[in-house]
Amino acid sequence: MNWNLPNILTVLRLVAAPGLAVMFLYFTRPYADWFALILFLSAAITDWFDGYLARAWSQETKIGAMLDPIADKAMVVIALMILVGYSAEHWTPWLVLPATVILFREVFVSGLREYLGDVAGTLKVTKLAKWKTTAQMVAIAVLFSQGIFEHYFVMATFGMDATTIDQVLTGQVEDLNHMRWQLEGMFWSGRIGLWLLWIAATLTLITGYDYLRKAMPHLKES
Repeated sequence: MNWNLPNILTVLRLVAAPGLAVMFLYFTRPYADWFALILFLSAAITDWFDGYLARAWSQETKIGAMLDPIADKAMVVIALMILVGYSAEHWTPWLVLPATVILFREVFVSGLREYLGDVAGTLKVTKLAKWKTTAQMVAIAVLFSQGIFEHYFVMATFGMDATTIDQVLTGQVEDLNHMRWQLEGMFWSGRIGLWLLWIAATLTLITGYDYLRKAMPHLKES
């Protein structure tokens, strides 16, 4: 393997993927959410940099081209598993369907690429597929932040009765623990994250169909 900087960044991103799960195994929340969010954002940024540097420095390699989508898929799949597994009960149904669509598409396309072998390399990644990946990563990052807001709100209200919480949120009592903006952050990051995830799932279906359509002539030949 050619250990140039773009390939090193790709390998680091691949290694970081299981690190997301490790954060929730060894740290309590909201620290696990913070570490996972930082790790995920760092990986998402390097996803752009490794491709840009590889093209700018003419360091594109076959191993890099192979590992890059694997790292992307690993990050997204593991992050979605964490979000579904740790989501509140009323959130879970809204997360499961788009997560299922995304996971199914990634497994299906990976199997299709393996079946096509060398031919798969001729099926170029479209701009829409890149937007799909961007939408997935932004949605996941926003949903990780929702978990952070949620746990700070829970800690701020710990030991309070429902009447006191209501008085603080309605402005009858001074909001010393910043509960109102924590609740707002939890609400809006959750809603925006879910909408982005559904948009990402829609783009995932479209790009999956597009990939299958382009692969059909090669499947017929085989």
